[in-house]
Amino acid sequence: MFDREQVVRQLAARVRSIPDFPSPGILFRDITPILNDADSYRAAVDLFVETWRSREVEVCAGIESRGFLFAAPLALALGTGFVPIRKSGKLPAAKFERSYALEYGTATLEMHQDAVRPGQRVLLLDDLLATGGTAHAACQLVESAGGRVLEVAFLIELTALGGRQQLAGRTVTSFLRY
Repeated sequence: MFDREQVVRQLAARVRSIPDFPSPGILFRDITPILNDADSYRAAVDLFVETWRSREVEVCAGIESRGFLFAAPLALALGTGFVPIRKSGKLPAAKFERSYALEYGTATLEMHQDAVRPGQRVLLLDDLLATGGTAHAACQLVESAGGRVLEVAFLIELTALGGRQQLAGRTVTSFLRY
């Protein structure tokens, strides 16, 4: 039997906190120790699998780059397709793009126009929810193609940054909250 609470505790114990990265005053939550340990990485993927196994997900979309680490293995486990949502300039075919605000400027995400079919049920994944701007732009990309965002899922959520407000009206799941 899968013990979700135990898995969450084990994963939380592996998250490394790095002060003043990438700039002074920021406490960076590093998932590298989870990824470096096969059992922990498998447990993290299993956490996503067990949560969505019985749902009607047709496509798992991952936000570059760490979202790929969870969305791709989840897609394999669920028997769905995988869609990469990339930073600007990385996709070769016709694409949709959405820009969003950052503290220090703007960034742009892209998704191939044919990556999601109209009406497809999409689970959107990333490693971390901070302010929500990236995830909001990714949701808009999926919807530009006519897809339906079933849920937006994250391994970690930084609750004080208010990312859920950017995703108001959407179902949001996170497993580790700081």
